[in-house]
Amino acid sequence: MIQETKNAIILWLSLPLAAIVIFVSVTGLATPGFYAAETPNWQAQSYGQDLADLFLVTPALIISSIYAYQGRKGALFIWAGVIAYLIYTYLIYCFAIHFNKLFVFYCLALGLSFYSLLWFFYSLLKRKGISEGFSNIPHRIIGIYFIIISCLFYFLWLSEIIPAIMDGDLPESIKETGLITNAVHVIDLSVFLPGIFIAGVLILQRKILGYCLAPVFLSFFILMNITIGGLVLIMKFKDLEGSYAVATIMAVLALISAVLLVWFIKRMQKS
Repeated sequence: MIQETKNAIILWLSLPLAAIVIFVSVTGLATPGFYAAETPNWQAQSYGQDLADLFLVTPALIISSIYAYQGRKGALFIWAGVIAYLIYTYLIYCFAIHFNKLFVFYCLALGLSFYSLLWFFYSLLKRKGISEGFSNIPHRIIGIYFIIISCLFYFLWLSEIIPAIMDGDLPESIKETGLITNAVHVIDLSVFLPGIFIAGVLILQRKILGYCLAPVFLSFFILMNITIGGLVLIMKFKDLEGSYAVATIMAVLALISAVLLVWFIKRMQKS
C-alpha cells in the first residue's frame, strides 16, 4: 500500500505559486489594454487564459495541495498534474507574450512550477511500497487512451505544419496570433506528446513510472481540455476564429479524462 504522510513542503511550494498566479491573472484582466501589443486573436486567448488560471487552475492547485498535505491518496498525483499544466502555461507566457511588467512574475511562476515537479518525482523515489498501490489499475484502457491522444494531436499539428512548410507559407495559427512560431506546437511536438506516448507504452507494460505518470497526465488533460474549450468559446463570442465542434470535442475529452482519473484513484485506494 502507498503510504501517504503529511509534508509541509507541498504547501510551501503551492501557496506562493498560487499567489503569483492570482497576481498575474488579476493584473492581466484588470489592467485596460494590458495585451494591446498582441493581435486580436492572441489578446482574446491571453485574457481567456488569465480567466482559466484564476478560476480553474488556482483553486485546483490550492485544493490538491491541501489534500496532498493531509496525506490523501492520489492527491499528490493530481497536484503534480496541476503543476505540469502551470509549467506548460507559463512557458507560453514567457516565450509568446510580448515583454511586459509581469515578465519577472512569469519567470517566477515557471521556475517554481518546474522545481515543484522535480520535488514530486524526488518524493516518489523516497516512497516505500509504491508498486503495491497500482495492482488494480485498469492499465490497458489508460495506456491505449494515452497512445491514441498523443497520435491524434501529432496528426493534428503536423497536418497544419507540413503543408505550410511545403508551400513556403506560415501555419494559420501563426498568422492569426502574429507570433514567430506557435509555442503550443513546440512544447507538444518536443516534450508533451512524446511523454504521453511513452507513458502509455509504460502503462501497457505495467511499469511503475507509467502508473505514476498516468494520474498526472489525466489531471493535466482535464485542465487543458477545459481551458482550450473555453478559449474557443471566447474567440467565437468575439467573432474570431472559433468552433463549437472543437469546444464540444474538448468537453468530451475532459469528461473521459475525468472518468479515467476517478477510476484510477478509486482502484488505487482499494490497494
